[in-house]
Amino acid sequence: MSRRKNKGRNVSGVLLLDKPQGFSSNHVLQKVKSLFGAAKAGHTGSLDPLATGMLPVCFGEATKISAFLLDSDKRYLLTCQLGVSTTTGDAEGEVIETTDVSSITEQDIKKVLPEFIGEIEQIPPMYSALKHNGERLYKLARQGIEVERKPRKITIYEIEFKSLIKDDQQRVFLELEVSCSKGTYVRTLVEDIAKKFHKGAHITALRRLSVGPYSGEMLTVDQLTALAEQGNKVLDGCLQPIDSGVANWPDVHLSADAAFYVKQGQAVMVPNAPTQGWVRIYDQDYFLGLGEIQDDGMVAPRRMIKQCA
Repeated sequence: MSRRKNKGRNVSGVLLLDKPQGFSSNHVLQKVKSLFGAAKAGHTGSLDPLATGMLPVCFGEATKISAFLLDSDKRYLLTCQLGVSTTTGDAEGEVIETTDVSSITEQDIKKVLPEFIGEIEQIPPMYSALKHNGERLYKLARQGIEVERKPRKITIYEIEFKSLIKDDQQRVFLELEVSCSKGTYVRTLVEDIAKKFHKGAHITALRRLSVGPYSGEMLTVDQLTALAEQGNKVLDGCLQPIDSGVANWPDVHLSADAAFYVKQGQAVMVPNAPTQGWVRIYDQDYFLGLGEIQDDGMVAPRRMIKQCA
């Protein structure tokens, strides 16, 4: 049996995509993969269709660092409506309860927010991609089935209060900026905050501002579509280098001899290297890939990069 070969360009790098609202992460991934004509691409953690913002897309050899970006810290700007609970915890669900929240003040909110800072436990929502006996929870939820979920430890580094707004329909909206660890469900976070007042809440707008080392300027699908008309060279110029995804890791720079052995898959001793953990490996200033410090102090190659730009 012959294997199908990937069709497309061998382009490598990380694209900081501004995901539009109303589309799945996979939908926009396939769109930009087609624009680049790339043979291989993957995103670094899904955003709900409702959400917008930072979605790093890894092309080619950069897919070797995608797991580390998936596990990295995130920052979100969110708006939630207080006093209204939905089946999904966001605006896409059906309203299941409405309560009066007109008496809640800015001071009330600011008073309870510190209770959520640090390592806390969070029960994942039924409308999530987690699995129970091999079945996605959201599929069970759509069948009206609810199963017990074990609390998971997450870390909230910062919650910045932005605004509390009451509109002319007497609806109350809370805007927050949240910095958190992987595995955090901001839908659950706002529900838990509202529970402090014995009320409900749901997300009405969610934007991811940063993923790991990446923040700031992103490119939209429309911008990339326009740039694609200028050719692949212009598009490729939009990509971040592969090692930017692990820019906060310690690095080791090898001599020519050490680099030779690392490229053969052998561990080497590097003067003044870290004593543990993962490192970025360079042949002088050329990025070779990722390594790990062994118990004997040697640097072992783990995920090496081919044809790194």
